Amino acid sequence: MDHALSDDQRRASKVRRFTVGVSLAIMVLCNAIVLIGLWASGVNLDELAATPDVFNSKQDICLRLGWKSVAGATDPVRLCSEWINLSDPSGKTHQIQREVKLRQGPDGQYYVDRGVRADYRLLILMLFVVAVIAFGLVAKWYLVSRYRLRLESVAGHGASLVH
Repeated sequence: MDHALSDDQRRASKVRRFTVGVSLAIMVLCNAIVLIGLWASGVNLDELAATPDVFNSKQDICLRLGWKSVAGATDPVRLCSEWINLSDPSGKTHQIQREVKLRQGPDGQYYVDRGVRADYRLLILMLFVVAVIAFGLVAKWYLVSRYRLRLESVAGHGASLVH
């Protein structure tokens, strides 16, 4: 009886080691798939999650003024269209982006109208990551189950040959 118990313990130990090895391999493989998918898609995460760059009179120096249409104002408004950000160590100039929409607030000041910006690239990226993780979990479950069945099958054949 002790011999059978030690065989079960040995099999359980082998399954645990195999599970750890498969888990590590699946982690590396899934991360590689996600990174290769991200690289192949060409999605720029900085651009995807960036907020619009706008002039801030407290930390920027205006270089050029321009006219911009503003929601809530009847005529175009003169705003800073190119500036240097003093907190930016690169020293490059910043420009107001064409797609930035401005609106006039109740206090008379002008604000960036963030609105609802639907960018489905981020959603698709998240779905891709979830799919890769799900694939990794299913693959791990399948491989560990097959290995466990194979060990039990080998143990069952070995026991039947001895009797």
